[in-house]
Amino acid sequence: MSRIAEHPILGPLKPSGREVSILVDGEEVIAYEGEMIAAALMASGRRVFRYTEKRREPRGLYCAIGRCTDCVMIVNGIPNVRTCVTPVEPGMIIETQRGIGRWGGGDHGIH
Repeated sequence: MSRIAEHPILGPLKPSGREVSILVDGEEVIAYEGEMIAAALMASGRRVFRYTEKRREPRGLYCAIGRCTDCVMIVNGIPNVRTCVTPVEPGMIIETQRGIGRWGGGDHGIH
């Protein structure tokens, strides 16, 4: 799958070109350091980033400019991170968010 080379808000992306490993829901994903998390996930074939609280409906990349919340995930234990404008760093731990996301205690929303 191809990767996003130019972001509509951030402009041309200049990832280091260095392949790094991130952990997504316990699975290793190869990404490029500096590319947006959402771009790396889309390139790996992932389409669902979170589930809504009330109806538990899947959500993924929608606006890709950080305005909506469809792409929020739990990144390094922090809920509600907009993955479309957050760059990949080596060793990130990313989890699908369920519900509104909560801090601490490992409770990340509905189960």
